Amino acid sequence: MGVNGGRVRSGGRWIQRWEPEDEEFWAGGGEGVARRNLVFSVLSEHIGFSVWTLWSVLVLFMGPEYGIDPAGKFFLVSMATLVGAVVRVPYTFAVARFGGRNWTVVAASTLLLPTVAAFVVMEPGTSYTTFMLCAVLTGVGGGNFASSMTNINSFFPLRKKGWALGLNAGGGNIGVPVVQLIGLGVIGASWGPRVLLAIYIPLIVASAVCSALFMDNLASVRNDAGAAREVVRDPHTWIMSLLYVGTFGSFIGYSFAFGLVLQSQFGRTPLQAASITFVGPLLGSLIRPVGGTLADRYGGARITLWNFVGMGVATAVVVLASLRASLPLFTTAFIALFVLTGLGNGSTYKMIPGIFHAKALARGLDGEAAATYGRRLSGASMGLIGAVGALGGLGINLAFRQSFQTTGSGTGAFVAFLAFYALCLGVTWAVYLRRPAVTAPHPTATEAPTRLGYAKV
Repeated sequence: MGVNGGRVRSGGRWIQRWEPEDEEFWAGGGEGVARRNLVFSVLSEHIGFSVWTLWSVLVLFMGPEYGIDPAGKFFLVSMATLVGAVVRVPYTFAVARFGGRNWTVVAASTLLLPTVAAFVVMEPGTSYTTFMLCAVLTGVGGGNFASSMTNINSFFPLRKKGWALGLNAGGGNIGVPVVQLIGLGVIGASWGPRVLLAIYIPLIVASAVCSALFMDNLASVRNDAGAAREVVRDPHTWIMSLLYVGTFGSFIGYSFAFGLVLQSQFGRTPLQAASITFVGPLLGSLIRPVGGTLADRYGGARITLWNFVGMGVATAVVVLASLRASLPLFTTAFIALFVLTGLGNGSTYKMIPGIFHAKALARGLDGEAAATYGRRLSGASMGLIGAVGALGGLGINLAFRQSFQTTGSGTGAFVAFLAFYALCLGVTWAVYLRRPAVTAPHPTATEAPTRLGYAKV
């Protein structure tokens, strides 16, 4: 039958046999199929991220005539972040229920709803409640990440997952700076926010069409209630969720908040803020695949540990710059922090399949059996970890809202973030790197992670 030899069913393209760990299968056509699906998965996720973060740009258009203060704007973007985090859970399981290709078409098409709604209402005089509902709708764009990562995780062998997942997520994350850069052009041309929205409507349609034409479903991917229950009970799911709050939660939270902080704390105009806002998310997105590649080579836990050290240092400099009201130092340190969040995104996500593969080996499995077990549990866990991680973005925006309400500055929020990064650093070291891995002849599945070789993930 071959790689593409599966029969067509349910109106879509289904591949019946998929064994990426088999090197002969991979070299005989599997790699080409996987890369093709990766390309169009990145496109769909990219547009999804742009729609999810639309309000990080739209709030820059909302001058005094809109009657919304900085706290109200932070709350708008917080609601978009919240919904984007919550929908990641059902989006994860939708891949196995409907097929990766089929669900990508649906998810891409759904992005038309929030974009068209915002196009209709984006003008002074619209009620705050209406704006809030539109911001809530954009949250569906955040779900695309979970389904895309779950889908691509199934296409690639373990030895390539760090690179593939990093590229998939990084290409999607670039949707954040791209929408902000387009917003900069619209603001610079003195056009209204509807122009920005009009640009994205045909892009959404193109993404859905490309997904339908060029992607595939894997028949071997099935929802597994047992796997879902197992990962919920597994402490490593929640440990990795915490670490992902620190990396991706920071990335998406800062992406929403950067422009507002520049406006509210440093008095930047919309054009001045927009001219800087996109730089941090752009660099953070571009470096995410590097984080995955470094994790493939040196171990995700080691890269993650040192990444949190760097994030702590950068945040301390941000606090110093905030206290001194130094815009150049603040901007430089904040952009460095963005870069580190992107690097950490790649390294933490690489850890997930490595952890569950190590658990498979601990159960006495090997070869394709171990790989299948690892894909089964890592796929089930990714949506939950991604959802909890995205909630970190909600926490960041709510922290900024509270800090600006009480002190008129974001300094207090940054101090809280610094403490959280210290916690993440300690957890990474204690759970995954505290002692060198040892060889155990018959380790149990519940054995301490350092004794299962998780320091190598």
